[in-house]
Amino acid sequence: MDLYWFEQTIADVPAQDDWLSPREQVQLSHFRFAKRRDDWRLGRWTGKQALALFFDFIAVPSVLAKVEIIPAACGAPEAFFSNVRAPVNISLSHRAHRAACCIGPAKAEMGCDVELAEPRSDVFIADYFTAEEQNFLAGSAGSERWWLTALFWSAKESALKALRQGLRGDPRSWSVKSPDSANVTSAWQMLEVRARERTLKGWWRYADGMARTVVADPVSNAPISLESVDTPAQHRILPFQSERNSAGRCDPPG
Repeated sequence: MDLYWFEQTIADVPAQDDWLSPREQVQLSHFRFAKRRDDWRLGRWTGKQALALFFDFIAVPSVLAKVEIIPAACGAPEAFFSNVRAPVNISLSHRAHRAACCIGPAKAEMGCDVELAEPRSDVFIADYFTAEEQNFLAGSAGSERWWLTALFWSAKESALKALRQGLRGDPRSWSVKSPDSANVTSAWQMLEVRARERTLKGWWRYADGMARTVVADPVSNAPISLESVDTPAQHRILPFQSERNSAGRCDPPG
C-alpha cells in the first residue's frame, strides 16, 4: 500500500482567505486566538495543496475554495470536493509552524504526526509513557533524549489518529518499539506501535529538529513525497463520484 506525504510551513500560507470555502471561512472566524487561527489555516492549506498534487489539479484559489477539509464528529479530517467525499483518507498534523498531510487509500486506517524535539519535563514523560519507554529514555542523554521523546509521542499520536480516537485515547495504552538511535538518518525507517489488542506498523524519520511518524493498517510502503514523484496515472482526475457520507461518522471511510 502506498502513502503520500507533503509538508508546508507557515511562510507558505497566503495572507488572503479566498482559497477557503465559505463554510471554512465561517469556521475560521470562530477562533479567538491568532495562534489557533494560524495553525488551522496552515493545516488546511497543507491538506489542500497535498490533494491538488495527488489529484493533479491546479491549486488556484477558485478551485481550492471548492475543496473542503471537514472534521468528523470525532475530529478526524475528511476531504470533500464540491460536497462530494474524496475517495481517499487523509491525516493532518501541525507543530512549530510546520504542517504535514498524509494521503492514503479510503479504506486504510491511517494517522500521521509531526512533533518538535524539545526538552520535556519528567512529569510529562511519567504521565504519557510506559515504564519500558521511560527506562529507554532515561538511558538516553542530552539532545538524543529529546528527539526520542518527540518520536515516541508522535508515534502514539499517529496510532490514536489511525483509530480515529485522538487524545481521547490513552497514550500509555500504546507502546512504541524503541528505534536504533545510533542509525538516525533523514530517510524513513520502520516503526511499530503496540497495544494489548493490536499492533500498528508504520514509518518514522527525524530531520530539521522534527520527528515525523505515520502508521497504517494495512501495512504500507515508506511514504512517498508528493513533491518528488508523480502520483499514479489513475489519480490524474477528480474521481469524486460517491455520495457525501452522512455527517459525523467516525469509522474509516469506505
